[in-house]
Amino acid sequence: MTDPVVLAPFLVFAFLMTVTPGPNNAMALASGVRVGLTRSFPLIGGIAAGVAVQMLAIGFGLGKLFEAYPVTHEILRIGGSLYLVWLAWKIARSGSIVEGAESSPIGFLGAAAFQWINPKAWAITVSAAATYIPSSDYLLNISIAAALLAFVAIPSVAVWAAAGRLLRNVLTRPTYARVFNLSVALLLVGSTVPILLGNL
Repeated sequence: MTDPVVLAPFLVFAFLMTVTPGPNNAMALASGVRVGLTRSFPLIGGIAAGVAVQMLAIGFGLGKLFEAYPVTHEILRIGGSLYLVWLAWKIARSGSIVEGAESSPIGFLGAAAFQWINPKAWAITVSAAATYIPSSDYLLNISIAAALLAFVAIPSVAVWAAAGRLLRNVLTRPTYARVFNLSVALLLVGSTVPILLGNL
């Protein structure tokens, strides 16, 4: 992973996959609105740690399980997508997201655990492991890649939480809050489309 020919494309991939809309960024956006950027950092750190651990798990044997039993990956992909659709429905029907500002935000462990049912996270880590990790010194290289993925994910997700914080004052109006909830719900549903179509 120290070879620039491999490293540069991987970093571009990691940035594009973590900064573009998806379940993690929708969650960070909502958290930014609800509790602000500073209190969202445990969530952001949990997301970064979760995808890193997931990638390590793939490198240390889980990837072989997916190769031997492709149905396991399909179950995660479809099951995770259905969960996100249900979550989107709950968000669309909820009241003003700002009303819960005093509630406890999603913490580090909750965000890390969420990655195991997040189909986009699986798509990112499985694709990265299959495409960018050199076969020589495989375990060392995938460990480096996992650390780099976490490093890139932190600012990528933080941007969404910061955007949420900027929107907070606007969303005190019930009509705007309703539009925001529907937008986050559509973002979640939209993120499942390329996953279900097999494009991620």
